[in-house]
Amino acid sequence: MPLELELCPGRWVGGQHPCFIIAEIGQNHQGDLEVAKRLIRTAKMAVEFLHELNVPFFKVGSGDTNNFPYLEKTAKKGRPMVISSGMQSMATMKQVYQIVKPLNPNFCFLQCTSAYPLQAEDVNLRVISEYQKLFPDIPIGYSGHETGIAISVAAVALGAKVLERHITLDKTWKGSDHSASLEPGELAELVRSVRLVERALGSPTKQMLPCEMACNEKLGKSVVAKVRIPEGTVLTLDMLTVKVSEPKGCPPEDIFNLVGKKILVTVEEDDTIIEESVENHGKKIKS
Repeated sequence: MPLELELCPGRWVGGQHPCFIIAEIGQNHQGDLEVAKRLIRTAKMAVEFLHELNVPFFKVGSGDTNNFPYLEKTAKKGRPMVISSGMQSMATMKQVYQIVKPLNPNFCFLQCTSAYPLQAEDVNLRVISEYQKLFPDIPIGYSGHETGIAISVAAVALGAKVLERHITLDKTWKGSDHSASLEPGELAELVRSVRLVERALGSPTKQMLPCEMACNEKLGKSVVAKVRIPEGTVLTLDMLTVKVSEPKGCPPEDIFNLVGKKILVTVEEDDTIIEESVENHGKKIKS
């Protein structure tokens, strides 16, 4: 189970908690304070909160991830850290882990490729799985610079616990970051899609679910007699087949277990083989 950390007051990341979605404005404010405020409102953050600079966690951008003195200084502050890994090698990320972990256990790595906009073949979502194997005690996330939301949603399906995307008010504005950013409507759709995928991930336990019972009643098959089988016959595989039948009887997965057992009553062709009619297979039928 990956480490869980409280990234913001009351907002836990990792484990079975929902993916934490960060809407980054980056440089997309165009140097205009009003545009910055509008972007912040779009991301549902409070301007007053940011002005106080009492940030709940530190984000280490990809350009500073291999700046080890900076990493040490940031880690010693004791606040949670989100560390992007664009332009870095796996060897460097192992060093980052070794530097930060003893100083501050509350951090996570984001798989990231520093290109704007990012092409699908350069995303390398499989790095998320590698990070999960190499660093099993920290949450792993994804920082995306691609267009659209599909790849980011896929990252969550692979287990990303933090998801960062840049946002803009207009993709046509000057600057390469705008074209790789999400407009407000796309951001809203991303959040909806991520939450839907999280619901769909569900449980690793494979079993028949209550919602499947109606379909099973209609389409579920049973073992039936392929030919007329007289009482006392020892069953062979060529006497049996699998069909939808009424009443339901032995499930198809039991067919090999029935071979070699004695039938206790005569079963007509196409009739269901029920457990009680087979010797040593469930209750014996009363004579």
